[in-house]
Amino acid sequence: MGIGLRRAREVTVAVYREVQRTRVLNMAAGLSYYFLLSLFPLLIALATLLGYLPIPNLFNQSMDFAARFVPSEAMGLVRRILQSVLTPNRGGLLSIGLAGTIWAASGGFSAMIDALDIAYDARTSRQMLKQRLLAVELTFMTGGLMAIAMLLTMVGDRGGHFLSNVLHLSYVFERSWPLLRWGIIGLCIVLSMELLYFFGPNVKQRFKHTLPGALLGTVLWILISAAVNVYVSHFANYNKTYGTIGAVIALLFWLYVSSIAILIGAELNAELLKAEGKRLQGQQRVAPGQAVEMPKAA
Repeated sequence: MGIGLRRAREVTVAVYREVQRTRVLNMAAGLSYYFLLSLFPLLIALATLLGYLPIPNLFNQSMDFAARFVPSEAMGLVRRILQSVLTPNRGGLLSIGLAGTIWAASGGFSAMIDALDIAYDARTSRQMLKQRLLAVELTFMTGGLMAIAMLLTMVGDRGGHFLSNVLHLSYVFERSWPLLRWGIIGLCIVLSMELLYFFGPNVKQRFKHTLPGALLGTVLWILISAAVNVYVSHFANYNKTYGTIGAVIALLFWLYVSSIAILIGAELNAELLKAEGKRLQGQQRVAPGQAVEMPKAA
């Protein structure tokens, strides 16, 4: 017990020092800018894709789900811009330019890859085109998981009744569906973080080693998003302070704190990966005849 607490304290101190050394707050500020530029192309692409599904008002319901995390003033801005862009006479144009829209939406993930390389102390970086293609893949993977989370939120308890009838499941499944549904939603968010931490930094690691940072990043993101939402809704009126750009400031602030949460999770994984490397070094010194491969940059 004492060893476990001491180990946790050492890791916490190491993460705090790395957050300062790599200037996580500064990196998060840059990421918030890139994610702001990528946000609307991403939402436009999502709206175009969801338009092909035979579910009425699916995109509007998706925006209602996002409103659980994004400050109300910022969500108002997002809705207004999307309503002005997603007009019926521009649907064909959006469909034709979907590939370009997705490419633009991946800009935030490309910037995140650079930030993760810094957090993990990656020795080498990828070529620009290879990194951008990886960013597009991450856009699809994480976007798909978040879409599943949104769908599960929107179907509510009716989803359990529907699945129970279609798959001929027991009454126990339908009764446990509310808890199961939120468990799957949480799993989708954590898995999105894991994919980001596994494929983003240019280092060799096992997928299971990304779980601690993904859990920490998810918890921090949910708590910080809730705190920012309460603060913006009840204490800070950005529209009165900044006028017409108040909603933009609120959205940037939320993207900023979200980036901080993601990067802190990455720093935790990086420190645990370094500790694993030191442990393997110790084993190699004890048994010099055994070849032990150290985690290193790809």
